[in-house]
Amino acid sequence: MASIFPGIRRAAPKLTRDFFICHQCMSKTSQTARLSQIHKSAFPKNIRFNSTASAPSGSPLGALGRSIAFEPAHKASTRVTGRKSFPETSSKSVAYWLLASAGSVFGIVVFGGLTRLTESGLSITEWKPVTGSLPPLSDADWQSEFDKYRASPEFKLLNPHMSIEEFKQIYFMEWGHRLWGRFVGLSFVLPAIYFVARRRVSANMAWRLVGISGLIGFQGAIGWWMVKSGLKDDLFAPGSHPRVSQYRLTAHLGAAFICYTAMLWNGLSILRDAKLLRNPQRGLAHLAALKSSQLSIFRKSVAGLCLLVFVTAMSGGLVAGLDAGLIYNEFPRMGTGFAPPKSELFSKFYSRKEDGSDIWWRNILENPSTVQLDHRILAMTTFTAILSLWAYTRFNKTVRFALPKSGHRGMVGVVHLVLLQATLGISTLIYLVPTPVAAAHQAGSLALLTGAVVLGSRVWVPKRTLALLRKHVSIVANKKAALGNAAMLQNIVKIKH
Repeated sequence: MASIFPGIRRAAPKLTRDFFICHQCMSKTSQTARLSQIHKSAFPKNIRFNSTASAPSGSPLGALGRSIAFEPAHKASTRVTGRKSFPETSSKSVAYWLLASAGSVFGIVVFGGLTRLTESGLSITEWKPVTGSLPPLSDADWQSEFDKYRASPEFKLLNPHMSIEEFKQIYFMEWGHRLWGRFVGLSFVLPAIYFVARRRVSANMAWRLVGISGLIGFQGAIGWWMVKSGLKDDLFAPGSHPRVSQYRLTAHLGAAFICYTAMLWNGLSILRDAKLLRNPQRGLAHLAALKSSQLSIFRKSVAGLCLLVFVTAMSGGLVAGLDAGLIYNEFPRMGTGFAPPKSELFSKFYSRKEDGSDIWWRNILENPSTVQLDHRILAMTTFTAILSLWAYTRFNKTVRFALPKSGHRGMVGVVHLVLLQATLGISTLIYLVPTPVAAAHQAGSLALLTGAVVLGSRVWVPKRTLALLRKHVSIVANKKAALGNAAMLQNIVKIKH
């Protein structure tokens, strides 16, 4: 008997299913199972459904809709698909950090101008990137630094009666400028490593951060290369004013402007992408409007305007390096006319070849009179170009209606900045380069470039962003289509029941 009970226990479940389930219900269940198989084959597993509105709360589709919510496209774009992969877009925190770094570069450019205007740039005669972070801490250290400065041409020719207390003032100006440069480098490179390692940036942005980091290091080397040109007699003409090379000064200034522009542009682009991807359909329509043929000339003109502002600022660097602002302190005339005599503009004094083949370009870059005239011409060209571009957006009806409000506001901002910059430039010239006004003029050049870059970021149509928007619009359309098919399937299930 004991051997019979295990067999009965194994047969009990089968007897229960056979005797207590209605065969008519089993036929309905098989129909539902076939519909479920059709549903699984019609829709891929990776499609998310939001069926909370279309399916009853107690249905399987309703539960699926509640458990898997509809995901916004701009959040899906930042999701990392693997540990070692980069997201499609960068985090907004990266954008804020880039803009803060750009603000720091803006500050050091202005402070560097003050260092030059107070003739403090040659007070430190050595380049010590690490140990130079600390100033002299004892009287003996101060005396050692002062002895090194007294061996420089600037002390011998300009400051032979300077005391050690006066030396400390110019020393701290240059030391502060170099310390700020170290801060800019560390505050950029270290966070950049963190953001890249944590995959908070896209792959494209990661390479850009590497490029900017390299540019910062290169900028420090250019700074010392510039200072070195004012410490040796063989690097400038005998008997001339001890100063750094205007070429190296302009290179140092240009590298700072490029570094600043790169930080600003990339920070603005990240924020713009995040805003556009928040509503992909609206963002795609916005870029489509900007890409229209009505705004083609305007967009290209803004790009040219940024280049023109940069070139004008670099010509200002040549003016500063040659102290060309201390001559012809009047506007708009230069002496008896609107330009100096031709013999002065293309003087043979600046030619270094017997045949005079280098007379034209050496005068353009080394003759203070010609350099100032070039800067005036470029400045007036920039001023006229900005006002003309504003008039184009104001009085051309096609462009006025096609350009978005942000573009109009950006254009008006650039007009205000160029009016301020022109006023500062003329004042600097007329009042013989006073330090506060001259420093404000240098800051104004970077502010004007900022306005032009901001305007460009508002009207430019980046191909990568356009492709991302099209991708996410397609994803949203597929999700909506899937939701519609799910609702239709639910209705079929109801009819079958």
